[in-house]
Amino acid sequence: MDNSIYQSPFSWRYGSDEMRKIWSVHNTRTLWRRIWVALAEVQVDYGLVSSDQVAYLKDKVDAVDLSRSLELESQLQHDLMAELKVFADQCPEAGGILHLGATSMDIKDNAGVMQQKSALELILRRSREVLIVLSGLILEWVDTPLIGFTHLQPAEPTTLGYRLAQPAQDLLRYYQELTRFANEIKSKGFTGAVGTSASFAVLLGEENLPDFQEKLSRKLDLKFYPVVNQTYPRGQDYQLLSLLAGQAAVLYKLAFDLRLLQSPVLGELAEPFGKNQVGSSAMPFKQNPVMAEKLNSLGRILAQLPRTAWDNAAHSLLERTLDDSANRRIVLPEAFLCADEMLITMMDILSGLQVYEDAIHRNLAEYGPFAATEKVLMLLSKKGADRQEMHQRLRDHSLKAWTAVRQGEPNPLIALVAGDQVFQEYLSSNELNQAMQGEAYLGDAVNRARKFAVGIKETFAA
Repeated sequence: MDNSIYQSPFSWRYGSDEMRKIWSVHNTRTLWRRIWVALAEVQVDYGLVSSDQVAYLKDKVDAVDLSRSLELESQLQHDLMAELKVFADQCPEAGGILHLGATSMDIKDNAGVMQQKSALELILRRSREVLIVLSGLILEWVDTPLIGFTHLQPAEPTTLGYRLAQPAQDLLRYYQELTRFANEIKSKGFTGAVGTSASFAVLLGEENLPDFQEKLSRKLDLKFYPVVNQTYPRGQDYQLLSLLAGQAAVLYKLAFDLRLLQSPVLGELAEPFGKNQVGSSAMPFKQNPVMAEKLNSLGRILAQLPRTAWDNAAHSLLERTLDDSANRRIVLPEAFLCADEMLITMMDILSGLQVYEDAIHRNLAEYGPFAATEKVLMLLSKKGADRQEMHQRLRDHSLKAWTAVRQGEPNPLIALVAGDQVFQEYLSSNELNQAMQGEAYLGDAVNRARKFAVGIKETFAA
């Protein structure tokens, strides 16, 4: 890599080499060549190409010469024609039949969808890995109560496992939607300059066109749209990037929540921190949540990319304009590289997740009694007390308790509620005291989280 000129961070910092190879120029040119060979192979059946010519092409299909191709591209100002000329020159016995009847997008669009399919396979594999780790964490911590927060204020108890089950549920949904999309993704097929198949009708006869498309579909393992113009419908790109951005939103929120919980004020969870890792150049004590922050930073980029894909779909005038070409070279690879890096980073975070049970118990002890007032209200109402009157008395006690807590004093709410003479007309002091133990106020959250996590494990073990 030449570091004396600008290099995209996606060329080396973000995303995996596996994903970079899928979107590399070399792989793109190789796919073009394989599509040209597939086209020639099918054309043998119609007497347009000989088996010997196909053999010559196959012999050179992987002999990509990027330096020569880029040199020609600088002259021709057409990347596909440059690669076509290099390929043809490498096998003069067969070069003359290359690209017969095709237009550039018959090659480029099909290659692009092949890259998308490979990239989706990698994203789905990483998604499975994250879900499996998450399901293990859910089961490990499903019984651990902690204080929940709404409006960033202490609310009612939940459990750590139940909290983790919610992003797991969303990630599973996106995994399922991405799987469906990967199974249904379609490409252009081989239909010429405006999608009418006119050139191939002349070469093959109109009656042979359905069979011709079907053979290429099977050979390339691609589904083709029945109606296209010069390209496949660009709305498909928008759907794809929207799914990747949706998955990213789930990862983003989980990372953002972790950043809040890693703050020493709460201190319940933390991402892993390496032995030699430096948190700050100025403050030696810092342990910043840099992995979660990176994940959030990349998520903001990915969230914007569907808008460009929307514009490409909406502004592709008549049978096709070229104003999507330059940005698609950016948005498609970088969307997948963003998604790739976010999943890799989340996997690293979850695999080394630090859980501080003392902090969890401390926060629950301090704020749990406030949450228990709802349970007390339900029990008093069930005994026949006036719900509105009881609500007001509990509110008055809670405000006194908040004042004490904010002044650094122990939370007095349990004693205030258990000693209330009006409440004792309906519940004994002991019953009130038991009801104010907030960690038991969990409903059926534990069972639902456990059942969900077991379901994930069973799904991916099959």
